[in-house]
Amino acid sequence: MSKIKILTNGIIKENPIFVLLLGMCPTLGTTSSAINGLGMGLATTFVLVCSNMAISALKNLIPDQVRIPGYIVVIATFVTVVQMCMEAFVPALYASLGLFIPLIVVNCIVLGRAEAFAAKNGIISSSFDGLGMGLGFSFALTLLGTVRELLGTGKFFGFSIMPEEYGSLIFVLAPGAFIVLGFLIAIVNKLRKV
Repeated sequence: MSKIKILTNGIIKENPIFVLLLGMCPTLGTTSSAINGLGMGLATTFVLVCSNMAISALKNLIPDQVRIPGYIVVIATFVTVVQMCMEAFVPALYASLGLFIPLIVVNCIVLGRAEAFAAKNGIISSSFDGLGMGLGFSFALTLLGTVRELLGTGKFFGFSIMPEEYGSLIFVLAPGAFIVLGFLIAIVNKLRKV
């Protein structure tokens, strides 16, 4: 399989959010703004790329009996790196994302790609797979956060686009996440059938 096809697979054909419907916890919990969605997406992308490469390199050394715990240890290592870097360099984003950063360890997208792709393919292909899935995840989270922030507060990445009184609070709250996600999935499904 070509590297470009592997890369675009996660962005378009197998988008983790809009097509596979994976990783709904951070999707619904962190996307109250575009910057939160982008930050969570990029953090997950880093973990996906690094853990896929490491697991691909270690696949012959990890015994089958401890395969999943071994993958989780590798993933947890990269999540810890992301968590420490975010806390040091972007503390406001780190505080906003809170508990969702450590939960990347058990995100089904990361563990699923380790099991389905990285454990069966080479390092380079696995890195492209992680990058494609991560970019697709980042795109979906940023789009969801953008729509929710715009409809809820009238802002785009924190900049006022329309007066805040025109926004609807429901879009910033949990029900807004479900509503916007439902509409975006419907739009993506319609576009895929065309």
